[in-house]
Amino acid sequence: MDVRERTVVWALSIAYAATASAVAFAVPWNRHPSVWVIAGLVVLSAAVSGITFEVGSVTAVATPLGLVPLLFIAPLPLVPLLVPLSYALATAPEFLTRTKHLDRSIYAVCDSWLVLGPVLVIGMLASGPPKLEWWPVYALAFVAQFVGDLIPTVTRERLARAIGARESLMQAFWTYRIDAALWPLAVVASIVAFDEPLALLCLIPVLWLLHTFSHERRERYDAALELNRAYRGTVMLLSDVVEADDNYTADHCRGVVTLVTAVADELEIEHDARQELEFAALLHDVGKIVIPKEIINKPGALSDDEFELMKTHTIEGQVLLDRVGGLLGRVGSLVRSCHERWDGNGYPDGLAGYEIPLAARIVFACDAYSAMTTDRPYRAAMSQETALEELWANAGTQFDPRVVSALATVIRNGTHVESSPALDVQQVLARNAAIIGGPPAQLSLSARPLPRQ
Repeated sequence: MDVRERTVVWALSIAYAATASAVAFAVPWNRHPSVWVIAGLVVLSAAVSGITFEVGSVTAVATPLGLVPLLFIAPLPLVPLLVPLSYALATAPEFLTRTKHLDRSIYAVCDSWLVLGPVLVIGMLASGPPKLEWWPVYALAFVAQFVGDLIPTVTRERLARAIGARESLMQAFWTYRIDAALWPLAVVASIVAFDEPLALLCLIPVLWLLHTFSHERRERYDAALELNRAYRGTVMLLSDVVEADDNYTADHCRGVVTLVTAVADELEIEHDARQELEFAALLHDVGKIVIPKEIINKPGALSDDEFELMKTHTIEGQVLLDRVGGLLGRVGSLVRSCHERWDGNGYPDGLAGYEIPLAARIVFACDAYSAMTTDRPYRAAMSQETALEELWANAGTQFDPRVVSALATVIRNGTHVESSPALDVQQVLARNAAIIGGPPAQLSLSARPLPRQ
């Protein structure tokens, strides 16, 4: 951990220890299970914590199957101590095999905040033998678990990693749906197990199923990540081919990527659509590798026949990407439409207005601006102001007016960053890696982080 994360995590852990001590004194000690039963509950909680499955960028844990039996059977004052103990037991193999840095062992305490609310609620309202008619209290305990877990998690993510509360809330929402589904099962099993602890063995088939599903899900994630790496490698290869064939086209495509990214931010395009959009921006001229160089680099105006041949580069680009298939096959359909006009007079299909994919409309406008502001063999680059005037003059005929407005805002505010071509590609690939399998956000034990060294 870096200094900031370590400071925040240790501060929350110390605060947990102090709060847990106060809670332990506030709740009654009126349960007396055997030491073996308590040990079994800790082992069960550790086993549950070891079964994780990925949900987005975090890993979810079937927390109630281990937490609720502790809340219903173990002495309540001990539960705030037993929970971090079970978490430490669950993660011990990772520290022993050095797949996790020992520095992170403190998370066993920091991630235990979720237990304090339920201990307090049950201790104050239903501290005796568990009964089904007390279900409103148990529902309140679940809410207390959610709130008691969420506040420290949001605080930690905000202070340690500058992750906003909204993102943390969205991740917590997805993982706590799993907790909400498992709480009733855990409650019923724990009520029976209060008198017959061996009844908790009925949870073993459920844990086995969750383990099986988590293993299969992890394999699918790994396959998706591997496929994504292959796509990114293909994009890099195609970019290198374009650069080897025509330096202007390569630099121009990468410049368009910078503009497209900024316009996508201005239009608030969702992350799910960014990958195809940015790949289309990078590869929109890939079909030019089949166009004769004498036409590409001709210093004067193209003849009618030459222009007709040049227009085929969008179709050739789609054909090339269709051979790859999958994600790049979908990008190919965008590449095909990157020279369609808003009024329907573009090529190759004469699409008009909203028939043209939004990604293609964005690339088209950014492509035109980049071309106008770049020196070519047959003309000097236009000024920024002149290029923007040209875009506005053709908004509603050649370009989508909303895209032109967003592009103009980006240019005038300077929110696009001029950078080297290599950096442009690196940024695109880094963003796309984060979309599918980037560095995971760390959340509570109900949404625990993926292993990190």
